Amino acid sequence: MKNIVNSILLAALLLSQQAAALTLTEARLQGRAGETLSGYIAPIKQDAQTQALVKRINEARAQHYQQLADSNNIPVNQVAELAGQKLVQRAQPGEYVRGINGQWMKK
Repeated sequence: MKNIVNSILLAALLLSQQAAALTLTEARLQGRAGETLSGYIAPIKQDAQTQALVKRINEARAQHYQQLADSNNIPVNQVAELAGQKLVQRAQPGEYVRGINGQWMKK
């Protein structure tokens, strides 16, 4: 019985941690991170949760951009910049983006 209770408590703890994990959409809407023309997100707030999200998202994007660059025989920075332009344009109202001037703005 004690093992079952411990398993339930562990599962509840894991689910609560997953539920508490910051999503990219939440970070953008909360002004914690935003899209940039470079194709990568950048932190606006410097807390550990935002920094971890930014790192995880940018690592995944870099890997994806590299795959696209390799399959199309173009430089990876060209793929990233193209993606960045589209991501900034597609940002939803209320989300933050960094403009050409380097300043953050809320769409």
